[in-house]
Amino acid sequence: MISAHLLQAILALLNARKCKVLTVAQAALPEHQFKAFKSLFLDEFGKNGLESQLVKLLNEGNHPVEHRQGQE
Repeated sequence: MISAHLLQAILALLNARKCKVLTVAQAALPEHQFKAFKSLFLDEFGKNGLESQLVKLLNEGNHPVEHRQGQE
């Protein structure tokens, strides 16, 4: 399992970029379009999207040897 510190550092980098993209979209889109974009964007890149997939990916193969069921 990856360390909580590393995960938090990765998520902080991701969140900073999400904020920047949302700021640009807010400046470029009318309010009703921005609301729709923000919802779709956060669905894809937020906790139920990329963030959860990233956590799963980073945790793959990082299990103690005794849980590997005989694999080398």
